[in-house]
Amino acid sequence: MAGKVNNEDADKSLRRIEGIINSMTPLERRKPELIKATRKKRIAAGSGVQVQDVNRLLNQFEETQKMMKMFSKGGMAKMMRGMSGLMGGKFPGMR
Repeated sequence: MAGKVNNEDADKSLRRIEGIINSMTPLERRKPELIKATRKKRIAAGSGVQVQDVNRLLNQFEETQKMMKMFSKGGMAKMMRGMSGLMGGKFPGMR
């Protein structure tokens, strides 16, 4: 039962994200930094969600972009060290 609920939630979330992205213009998809308040309102209205949902997706995208840049610069070790500080200990094999 719990697995079915999680799948339904995931499907609903994915449809919401897809609706938001489909409500953006091609330029907004390429350059999300162009999306200001009035554009966010239009996107939210077009996708049937609230502006907060659009903000959440844009923030999530920005965070993912930062993480991918870290990975591309060989930042996996840096990230593991950073997480080590947050976890209060060291990961096995890390100095």
